[in-house]
Amino acid sequence: MAEQTTVRNERREQGHVPALLAISVVAALLGIGLGLLIDWFPTAASEEAESIDTLWDVLLIVSVPVFVLVTTAVLYSAWRFRMRPGEEELDGPPTHGNTRLEVIWTAIPAIVLVALCSYAYAVLTDIEDAAADPALEVRVVGEQFTWTFFYKNPDGGQELASPQLYVPRGQQVHFTVQSKDVIHDFWVPAFRMKIDAVRGVDTELRVTPTRIGEYPVVCAELCGLGHAAMRQTAHVVEPGEFDSWLRERAELAAGGDQGGAAGAGEEEDGGAAAGSDGKAVFEAQGCGGCHTLADAGTSGTTGPDLDDALAGKDEAFIRESIVDPSAEVEEGFQDGIMPKSYGTSLAPPELDGLVQYLAEVTK
Repeated sequence: MAEQTTVRNERREQGHVPALLAISVVAALLGIGLGLLIDWFPTAASEEAESIDTLWDVLLIVSVPVFVLVTTAVLYSAWRFRMRPGEEELDGPPTHGNTRLEVIWTAIPAIVLVALCSYAYAVLTDIEDAAADPALEVRVVGEQFTWTFFYKNPDGGQELASPQLYVPRGQQVHFTVQSKDVIHDFWVPAFRMKIDAVRGVDTELRVTPTRIGEYPVVCAELCGLGHAAMRQTAHVVEPGEFDSWLRERAELAAGGDQGGAAGAGEEEDGGAAAGSDGKAVFEAQGCGGCHTLADAGTSGTTGPDLDDALAGKDEAFIRESIVDPSAEVEEGFQDGIMPKSYGTSLAPPELDGLVQYLAEVTK
């Protein structure tokens, strides 16, 4: 009698297998379709982004069926082999492992993982290759809590520092990433590329921008109290506009004439700021992310309220507060949050314009 009952149970369980497989297939197809329809990432703005997005889709297509199959098996087992009333003290029947099944469910995942890892390695190797044409060299320096970007001077002089990232469309950019203090992580989500900035170590990244526009530059490594405000903007522009912008930076660094056309759309987006336009400099640096300033319409609270802290202060005090923020720290705020690099990353006319602007609007 017991054997007959066992045989009937086994046949009934075997009869459930086709239904479970059908449910798994339908659920997996729906999951894959939904996963591919969801717009997971921001706008792709580099050649590398296409390969990385494709890798994501492949991982999604493979992982969804595995998740669905395992979940279905677990839920079915929890329902089918649940404990019934009166079985609290019973032990299950002795079973013997199925060697063939164990080999299969070990071998298949191993093969899948090796295939996916090999594909991911091929993608990584491909996107890290240097282009045939010379790359634009950009040195990226992270510090609490800002990024500064350094370019070769077209006149052959000292490196040009910029608080905003400008790159030409269609040319590979070779980033050398450094840190002045703690570990940061240089990341432009639209480029799909990121890498740690480690003090004392140069890390490298290659990106070929393909889409004109402005994209956020963020730190993807928790680096202190001001981590959330460590943001700049990456401007992808046409090569001719980039050359004009770089020439403009060289003239600003040399204290040259501020007239002429603004480079790379500066009049529209406040990128490198048109010389003495202090409000554009304030906006371009993202100062409003940390400070409240009524004239600029900002409400940041990481740093002091500038309308109060600078009220009645002269330009000398404001300048010192920008280039040496540790000289006098506002009560209730912590030293070391505001970057100390603005004295070098801002060209002299930009710094002068920012000081004059703040002095004027906080009288």
